[in-house]
Amino acid sequence: MSWFKRDNHQIVNDATKTVRTEGLWIKCGSCGNAIFKPDLDANLQVCPKCGRHFRFDAHDRIENLLEPGFKLVDLELRSTDPLNFTDLKPYKRRLAEAQRKTGLNDAIVNAIGHIGPHPVVLSVMEFSFIGGSMGAVVGETIARAVDRSIASHHPLIIVSASGGARMMEGIASLMQLAKISAALARLADHKVPYISLLTDPTTGGVTASFAMLGDLNIAEPGALIGFAGQRVIEQTIRQKLPEGFQRAEFQLEHGFLDAIVERKDLKSYLANALAWLDPIDRTPEPQPEAAVSA
Repeated sequence: MSWFKRDNHQIVNDATKTVRTEGLWIKCGSCGNAIFKPDLDANLQVCPKCGRHFRFDAHDRIENLLEPGFKLVDLELRSTDPLNFTDLKPYKRRLAEAQRKTGLNDAIVNAIGHIGPHPVVLSVMEFSFIGGSMGAVVGETIARAVDRSIASHHPLIIVSASGGARMMEGIASLMQLAKISAALARLADHKVPYISLLTDPTTGGVTASFAMLGDLNIAEPGALIGFAGQRVIEQTIRQKLPEGFQRAEFQLEHGFLDAIVERKDLKSYLANALAWLDPIDRTPEPQPEAAVSA
């Protein structure tokens, strides 16, 4: 699709007609096996050997969840540099590089479409855009998604993949936590369902705000979920933390999640969940009987 620029590997050198293997194999960080990249792509970026869920970009996520014919919205928003921020490089340069790499204006994409028969508003974060960090544009884009759900009464689904608040925007970034939380409170007042899908990773201010506020909170297997990093927490409380305490499985066991769903099952799971959260009657209305002439 033209809206999303993707990196492609040159497989065949036209000059020499030799096949290159660069980029064709990926080593799984869990089981250590080498995976043929086309096999990984065909398996929705899930390791066919051990089931590890690799990160899934926003483009593939939307196409995997929504029925054909969906519409992308709110794409015109672009981040500015309110603090004229510079660390190792200027923030404006980081934005430009991320935009070139992903083909997106910022770390999120809104779409409207259907999951099965259910109309939904879908908001998907893109981790490869500055770590999926949440700045003013991400906050405003999600707020617009909430407004669309309220106006249409269609359920909202947010897919989180983020390192947290975007430090380059300072307080403007942190205020998005309150802004989105308040918007979701309005959504709840209108009794519109909200499903939160937490993917790897979902951390920082995103976890501390909208990611854990769903009527239904679900996650992919093995997703890293938490606020601060393990080392920071251990140094603060001066205690050793359990192994894997920030993984989805631990969160489910301790009541912070409602379910863990494999990527291949997400669409059907969401369709079933929507049938309960937002039941719709698809039975055709009875037609009036034709008049009988005397």
